[in-house]
Amino acid sequence: MENTIDPINKRHNSWVTIILLNFFGWIFIYADRTILNPVMPAIQSEFGLNHSQLGLISSLFFLTYTIVQMPFSTLADYFSKKWIIGLGFIFFGVMTLFSGLVTTIGLFLITRAMVGIGEGSFYGASYGLSSQVLPKNKLTFGTALINSGQAFGQILGTLLSSILVLQLHFHWSTPFITISVPTVIVGLLYILVIRDKPFNASTKPNHSKTAIKSIDIKALFTRNLSCTYLMLFASIYGQIVMITWLPLYLIDYRHISGTNVGWVASIVPFIAIPSALLFARINDYLKNTKTLICILVPLSAISLIVGVTINNDMVLLLSLLVYGVTGKMALDPLLLYTIKINAKNSQLAMTFGIYNFWGMIASIIAPIMTGFLIDVTKGMSISFYVAALLLMASLVCFNFVKYEAERD
Repeated sequence: MENTIDPINKRHNSWVTIILLNFFGWIFIYADRTILNPVMPAIQSEFGLNHSQLGLISSLFFLTYTIVQMPFSTLADYFSKKWIIGLGFIFFGVMTLFSGLVTTIGLFLITRAMVGIGEGSFYGASYGLSSQVLPKNKLTFGTALINSGQAFGQILGTLLSSILVLQLHFHWSTPFITISVPTVIVGLLYILVIRDKPFNASTKPNHSKTAIKSIDIKALFTRNLSCTYLMLFASIYGQIVMITWLPLYLIDYRHISGTNVGWVASIVPFIAIPSALLFARINDYLKNTKTLICILVPLSAISLIVGVTINNDMVLLLSLLVYGVTGKMALDPLLLYTIKINAKNSQLAMTFGIYNFWGMIASIIAPIMTGFLIDVTKGMSISFYVAALLLMASLVCFNFVKYEAERD
């Protein structure tokens, strides 16, 4: 059964409008996540944390973010997507503000967990919105445009935090306070700009009850979808290792300081933007998604290994460039395309939510696992090797995916 409670009025909500809102949504989600990374040494010093405890900050954030994925995605399929996202963004912006105001590690962990809940409202609902309005011939490219907000957010968060704290020597809390205001504004824009048909008393009970009864669990875990979930798990694991721990690696192991940390760490998202758009456009034209993924994943895995194995700054920079071209950002629109053509139209937001749920499990595991491996091995290289191994293992599974005729 098609969802009729939250139809998008295409006359008032063009696909360009939805792309722009989702683009800015990703910018501030990733800016919030990455402002933490350059200031991790300052937080570690102020609160006396080891690497495992430091990794717990990100793992706890991703734990709450993951837990609320399915509830929010399910609500988005049967109620108003714009209100789910808008209120979620306002809440996560306010909690980001409090992240910069608290004075104990316990309260900081709680506020970061609350931020994760707010951000959890976005994924399923946002891709549900875009899937309803994007033309089929622009599906992968439009998704890549939306996802490029992730790269811009990484750049914004990394440079903002590096400039304010590492260069200008403000307290580590300043970036959190700074980014909170525009985050709330984005939430308000979702509520004010998007027009949908609100449910009423006569339609709410019938549609919601019927829809909930008609959930097709088997359709959510087909072979194609399950292998795609695993591929996302591996790509996000590698991305989290890269974006969370790269600044600390540059400071502690390559002895790079100041805003140079921000600029070097930003190489990956800088190069990922045109790369993701290029591969998305190629996929829309050729419809040869599996071949593209089978080319990108091995190159991504090799770049993770080479950059930390050869102690040469030029090799590191080249490895970061290769990872930016072939890593998670480039894979994401291809995987989302795979999800879209294999998901039931009546369960789009729910399928995207499950897809992201399995990816976010990697986000929970990667920070604390990396911190544990650093404490045990007294080095960071093993963490990048594990990420590369996961990518190659998931690629073996992904080869069982079969692309059939696109669903109407």
